[in-house]
Amino acid sequence: MARVKRNTPFTLAGIDVAPASRQLIDLEVAQLYTHAPLSIPVEVVNGRLAGPVLLVCAAIHGDELNGVEAVRRLMTQVDATRLRGTLIAVPVVNVFGFIQKSRYLPDRRDLNRCFPGSEQGSIAARLAHQFYQQVVQTSSHIIDLHTGAVHRTNLPQLRVNLDDEASAAMAEAFGVPVMLDAKSRDGSLRALAQGEGIPVITYEGGEALRFEPVAINTAVRGCLRVMRHLGMLRGRATRVRSEVATARSSSWVRAEQNGILRSQVKLGQRVSQGEVLARIAAPLGQGECDILAPREGIVIGQQTLPLVNEGDALFHLAYFDRAEANLAEVQIDTLWAEQGEGSTPSLAVE
Repeated sequence: MARVKRNTPFTLAGIDVAPASRQLIDLEVAQLYTHAPLSIPVEVVNGRLAGPVLLVCAAIHGDELNGVEAVRRLMTQVDATRLRGTLIAVPVVNVFGFIQKSRYLPDRRDLNRCFPGSEQGSIAARLAHQFYQQVVQTSSHIIDLHTGAVHRTNLPQLRVNLDDEASAAMAEAFGVPVMLDAKSRDGSLRALAQGEGIPVITYEGGEALRFEPVAINTAVRGCLRVMRHLGMLRGRATRVRSEVATARSSSWVRAEQNGILRSQVKLGQRVSQGEVLARIAAPLGQGECDILAPREGIVIGQQTLPLVNEGDALFHLAYFDRAEANLAEVQIDTLWAEQGEGSTPSLAVE
C-alpha cells in the first residue's frame, strides 16, 4: 500500500496556509462607492497529509441561507491534523446579495449566470472572475450548496451530470433521496467547473431566507460523506444510503387561474396521474379549479405562498421509472425518519 505523502503549504490569494493548520482569509472582491472594501470570507483547512482540494461553497444566491449554516456546521467537525488534502469553505459567495437579503447583485444580475466573469465587466462579472481565479481554479472537487427561491421550497436533492463518472460518484456518496441528471446552465458555477474538468455536484434543499433543519442536516452529512469518499476523512465511506433514485426528467405544474392556493400534497409525496395537487379559488370561494398531476411523479419542489397568479410555478414533479420511484419513496421516508418525528414538511391545509 502506497504511503500517503505529507502535505505542503496551500496558497490562496497570495496567503500560505501551512499543513495541519487552518486560516481565515478575506478575499477582497470589490470596493463600495464609499470606498470601503468588500470581501468574501474564505476559510482554508490544510490537512497534515496530501489529498484532494475540496471547495464547499454556498450563497451564490445571497438569500439562500441553509447552505451558509451547513458550511458553518461542517467546519466545526473538521480537524486539520486529521485531514487529508485541503478543504476550502466559502459560506457566502454573493456577499452583496447576502447583505441585502437578496438573490441578486446590486445590478440585478444572477451571479450563477456570470461565470467565469471578467476583470473589466459589471459588479457580477468582476465578483465571478475573482472567485474563479482565486478559488475555483485551486480546487480539485466542488460541492455547491443551494436552496429554493423565495416562497419556494425544495426536497433535498442533487443536480449532477451523470456522464461524468467522478461527479456521479460524489453524488452517490452524498446520499440524498433524489438525484436529477441535469444539464448545466451557461454561466453557472457547475458549467464552469465541468468545463475545467473539475467534478462538481449541486445540492438543493429548503427555502430561501430560512433555516430549515432537514435541509441543513442533510447538507452537512452529505459533505462529510463525500469527504470520506474522497479519502479526506477517516472512516467508512459506505455509511450512506445504498442507492440514490435518479429521475428521468422533471417539470413544473403551473397555476391555471389567479386566486388562493390550497395545497393538497406534501413535499416528497408520490402522486398519481390526475391526482389533485391543489385547489385554487377566489377569496370567497368562487370559481374553484383543481390543479392535477400530469403524470405519476414525486413532489420535489413547491410554492409555499398561497397567493398565486395564473402561470405561477406551483409544484416541481420528478418522474421515474417504477423501480426508481419505489426506491425514492423509501429514501424519502428514511430522510424524514432520520430527522425525527414531525419533521416532514406539510403545506396541505385540507
